[in-house]
Amino acid sequence: MTTPAQLDTAPLTGPVDKAAVRAFTAELRTRGALRGRTLSIVILSLVGLAFALVVVPIFLSIAVSFVAGDSGDPLVALPLIVVLAIVVIVAVTILRGFGAAAVRRYRLDRFARANGMTWHPGYSDPPLPGMIFDIGRDRGTHDLMRRETPRFVEVANYSYETGSGKNKQTHRWGYAALRLDTPLPHIVLDAVGNNGLFGGSNLPVTFGRAQRLSLEGDFDQHFALYCPEGYERDALYLFTPDVMARFIDNAAQLDVEIIDDWLFLYSRRDLSTLDSATWQWVMSTIAALDDKLAQWARWRDERLTATPTGGAAASGLPQPSTLLTPPPAGVAAPGRRLRRGFSWVTVVVALAVGGWWLFSIVVDVLGN
Repeated sequence: MTTPAQLDTAPLTGPVDKAAVRAFTAELRTRGALRGRTLSIVILSLVGLAFALVVVPIFLSIAVSFVAGDSGDPLVALPLIVVLAIVVIVAVTILRGFGAAAVRRYRLDRFARANGMTWHPGYSDPPLPGMIFDIGRDRGTHDLMRRETPRFVEVANYSYETGSGKNKQTHRWGYAALRLDTPLPHIVLDAVGNNGLFGGSNLPVTFGRAQRLSLEGDFDQHFALYCPEGYERDALYLFTPDVMARFIDNAAQLDVEIIDDWLFLYSRRDLSTLDSATWQWVMSTIAALDDKLAQWARWRDERLTATPTGGAAASGLPQPSTLLTPPPAGVAAPGRRLRRGFSWVTVVVALAVGGWWLFSIVVDVLGN
């Protein structure tokens, strides 16, 4: 794995060849990787066409008329000049936006190539098991980076929408995903440092308090750890003091989720970005954690039945434990998913809003 010291961030900020950017964008369209941007391109084209066929001729006719003396008042042309200026500003802004997006894609692709990764614009409804990936609608990843070896790593931005009308919200996340060597119990580390003003979690879901496990040292000052009931001993096996120290030193501002054979790091800001410092931080965090993940590969869920070896199984007789193979890789059903709970902060806020609404109605009724 490329270490942060070896990370080549020059493509993120160095000069780019505009012709190469245009060629890369054309290549993406040929591959169908920019299908989601087709509507925006059509709208931009229509704006440009309207500008060329309607606004410019009107402006020219007014200018000619004014110069010819048909109007003695120059203020007659002022409204249309203002409209023309607004259209020009909008058109230039859209064009610059598309140009900046094209350069961003080109830079990220070159950065990926320089560091043994691949870049993709993103996918809709990614089939990932983490908590943020099954909420809301219009779900999709953006600027996705992948490295296949020595361990599969994916870094991307992610968004989804909730609500409708005035209550519509777009939720944005950045995440890093590491593929583990074996499935593990569902464990969540809710980072204390990024919680809200009143201590409420910034995670999109909450978990039952009975699943909260306190660990030794000052780990609880940095993370609230949740594991399925009955899996406390397994969590202690996985989070040894050296592993806890690695998470505290490198991931204290990130929420962590271990689910199936994945480890997710969540942030409420983009992680796939043109900012060199962010990439140095992300890759150093991944490298620091990856150094400890190999020891997790030995974990086995004792709740899964161990099976006799071939000769012992053939006899059909009770066999000593020395003839039993270890439990298979996997997690028994009770450990696969945490039970979700509810947030008291959300309840209090909802009651306060409801109380204020009821109070306003009562005041209006009494006032009338």
